[in-house]
Amino acid sequence: MMPNNQITLFQNGKAYFPALEAALDLATHEIYLETYIFEDDTTGRRIAEALRRAALRGVKTHLLIDGFGSFSLPETMVDFLEAAGVWVLKFRPKTSPWTLRRRRLRRLHRKIVVVDRTIAFVGGMNIIDHMDIHRQTSTRFDYAVRVNGPLVKEIHDSARRVWSRVAWTRLSPGWDEDNDRQESSIEPKGSMRSAFLVRNNIRHRRDIENAYVQAIEQARYEIVIASAYFLPGLNFRHALLDAAGRGVRVVLLLQGRRDHPLLHYASHALYGSFLDAGIEIHEYCKSMMHAKVAVVDEHWATVGSSNLDPFSLLLSMEANIVVDDGSFALELKHSLEQAIKTDARRILENGWRTKSTKLRLVNWLSYGVVRFMIGIAGYAPGIKPGQAKQK
Repeated sequence: MMPNNQITLFQNGKAYFPALEAALDLATHEIYLETYIFEDDTTGRRIAEALRRAALRGVKTHLLIDGFGSFSLPETMVDFLEAAGVWVLKFRPKTSPWTLRRRRLRRLHRKIVVVDRTIAFVGGMNIIDHMDIHRQTSTRFDYAVRVNGPLVKEIHDSARRVWSRVAWTRLSPGWDEDNDRQESSIEPKGSMRSAFLVRNNIRHRRDIENAYVQAIEQARYEIVIASAYFLPGLNFRHALLDAAGRGVRVVLLLQGRRDHPLLHYASHALYGSFLDAGIEIHEYCKSMMHAKVAVVDEHWATVGSSNLDPFSLLLSMEANIVVDDGSFALELKHSLEQAIKTDARRILENGWRTKSTKLRLVNWLSYGVVRFMIGIAGYAPGIKPGQAKQK
């Protein structure tokens, strides 16, 4: 944990995107923006215009998008940005829906923006319109944070390393261009203790998962988790069950709409054991839920890009902010409680037990398929990465 930071919470795109655009418009030196999805819609064009304005006034502007998540971004948008001087790179641009090769499954799922090494944004929000999806009538449910203070240096350094690595592999210009003398701001900006955690396949394979598990194991009275895609591994599940067993209130807010049916049904295979242990399960139904946040004991909180499923915990590049601060944790908890109260339905044990045998079979078959996919990729328990079949 690093002291002296100010972490500001944003719920949903209506609050987040104006703050992001304002920060981009104030940039004077450099911008790093990483995102899984960059969509050519109202929000995407709005942020693209802000990036373009920055580049035209001489700001070194870097945009890194994932080759799979941003597959539908038209080349005309890329050309529009590059014509103004924005450097645009794609992370693993070669994609295939028919391969389980680890190289293709590892995606850039982080959502990070760093402006002038003095302000950063981290969270779960892609650059996509939060209304114009899946015929929604309500905005997508999601969170992000703005970071001011010494922690920005770590976020900037991480963004720059990833950019440089991708640029070098593409032999793109600018992979080592940022060797000027500008220093990241390390001035105190607040009183919050916070940390920047990443998940990658180098030295930080389980940092985010371990932070969750440690907080759960130390919980004294309450754990509230919201995760759009929820299929954690055995250690994580046992930590939740053990917490419930020692009297900790455990609350899960999960996706109620089937945007990814396989993961949706696979996660349902875990409901029975959680309900048996007294864990509360609520499904968010008002709109698409995309949140990846948690609050423990009204003091420890995390906001980021990492879902609690095998693809985030074992494959993708992710980034989360952890905050050890009562006021921030309470703000996030109250937001989650309001969503649970007004926009979610609780799954009750008695009702769950009456589900048809056919539906139970679908749940467990889906769970098996997901585990098989991860096993083929070389990450199932008992299978070392080098033992996976290479195609």
